[in-house]
Amino acid sequence: LGLLECCARCLIGAPFASLVATGLCFFGVALFCGCGHEALTGTEQLIETYFSKNYQDYEYLIDVILTGVWHPFARPQRVCHAWRGRRAGDCGRPAHGLGERRGMAVVPSGAGWGGTAEGGQESRICTPRWFVGITYVLTIIWLLVFACSAVPVYIYFNTWTTCQSIANPSKTSASIGSLCADARMYGVLPWNAFPGKVCGSNLLSICKTSEFQMTFHLFIAAFVGAAATLVSLLTFMIAATYNFAVLKLMGRGTKF
Repeated sequence: LGLLECCARCLIGAPFASLVATGLCFFGVALFCGCGHEALTGTEQLIETYFSKNYQDYEYLIDVILTGVWHPFARPQRVCHAWRGRRAGDCGRPAHGLGERRGMAVVPSGAGWGGTAEGGQESRICTPRWFVGITYVLTIIWLLVFACSAVPVYIYFNTWTTCQSIANPSKTSASIGSLCADARMYGVLPWNAFPGKVCGSNLLSICKTSEFQMTFHLFIAAFVGAAATLVSLLTFMIAATYNFAVLKLMGRGTKF
């Protein structure tokens, strides 16, 4: 019975929301970095094959791929790891035990308390202000990343929609030859790039290639990864703010 009671207390004090957010953070970052890098590589191959024969036209895109712009955003993995290490330690000292030592009512499970000083000393706050600030900053950064990752999805979706119009000419009043995908208008290529755009049946043949389909889906996966990372960071931000506020009130002797 004693072992079951100990396990029950441990499970009650476990921060399940933060643990799930940690796994979601690792999953989102890995999905975004891996799929995003492969999608950029596929885009470079499509541009080289169909949109421009001049290397200097898409040299900047290659630099983006080789320098690994997708990879620096993997740094939030370290933050997730720090959260996992700190939060997992809460299981060994659940909130119920803290409430008994301080003579206070038990705070809802998952609050993630740190240790306290014995006697009449003030409680030690284990959710520092700088960590809350870092969480806010990372959330803003990944919000921008999430918005930017939607741009290639939008470009490929427009191209795919144009191909559907070419494949079904009866559904559009425009001529097939006037339906084009221009990489220059999205800033992928400079305006002096040649040909820079593909029209009509040639564009339809590109949309039917496995390279186009795979790159399109990889960008969608990278977009989903960015969204998952953003959700996990929002969860961390809420948890960190809540913990800091409650522990601050406990340090002033407030009872819950």
